[in-house]
Amino acid sequence: MAAELPRALKAAIDRELAGASRRDLADRTAATTEAYRAGRGSASVIKGREDALAYALARLPATYAACGAVFAEARRTAPDFAPRSLLDAGCGPGGGSWAAREAWGSLDAIAWFDASAPFLDLAKRLAGDDLAATSTRGDLAAGPFPRADLVLASYALAEISPAAQPRVVASLWAATEGLLAIVEPGTPAGYARLLAAREALIAAGATILAPCPHHLACPLTAPDWCHFSVRLPRSRDHKLAKGAEVPFEDEKFAYLLAARPGVATEPRAPRVLARPKAGKPGIELKLCTEPGALERRFVPRRDKAAHAIARRLDWGDAL
Repeated sequence: MAAELPRALKAAIDRELAGASRRDLADRTAATTEAYRAGRGSASVIKGREDALAYALARLPATYAACGAVFAEARRTAPDFAPRSLLDAGCGPGGGSWAAREAWGSLDAIAWFDASAPFLDLAKRLAGDDLAATSTRGDLAAGPFPRADLVLASYALAEISPAAQPRVVASLWAATEGLLAIVEPGTPAGYARLLAAREALIAAGATILAPCPHHLACPLTAPDWCHFSVRLPRSRDHKLAKGAEVPFEDEKFAYLLAARPGVATEPRAPRVLARPKAGKPGIELKLCTEPGALERRFVPRRDKAAHAIARRLDWGDAL
């Protein structure tokens, strides 16, 4: 099922788009995409209100969808976790905060932290009276961050210099009272950033909830990397901004969920690392398992009970 934006957020985006030039937004979106492909951060292109709006039109739905998928897994692995406070570090226009509020109705205090004034201003306008948050403009590499039950850094580490990333991860973890969620692009570079964060968090005493079912070395080897996918619908304006015809988008993302020792969690389970391959004889699954090994498991059709379970599995699910 495609990940739909909340109705209030869609209405707020539509209000922002009223009277805006779709051609201008498409040009600004293209400039942002070019900057990312060239290895530059959003600060190099998000200079004003129109740039922030173009970014939100093109990227906020994907950010919301990826964070929503990660938070769904957080709810599965830690079903009793009910955060009251959220720190959205590198919040951009606030898509991750909307996803968190949809996942946990218990949230009543949201703190935004971002270096971009245009992003923070847009986040406030989109929130209106539907999402109460306080905002702080600051450099993620410098902090400091307020403590929160749930800490989110979505598509934020890519904006920070490699030398500063370990310090930022340590600061995010220090601010975490319960769960830390880090979401990155589903690229080899995003995966590499998460591997480094994972190693540091384990050394700091964190429990890795997902996607890894273990604390051992990642069993994947290049050119393979750990990432997942979520499908989201494209509105007419979204398609125009991205120059796309297809009515949906598949957002590739990588993520890490880390918990403080006091958070109650479900037992570990193998993770499906690719779309299951179904054929007449049965279904083949690519799994990351609890012993820290990569396994290809074949579930024959003749084993009706196991096959029925395998048929319901998708990329990213826990077995």
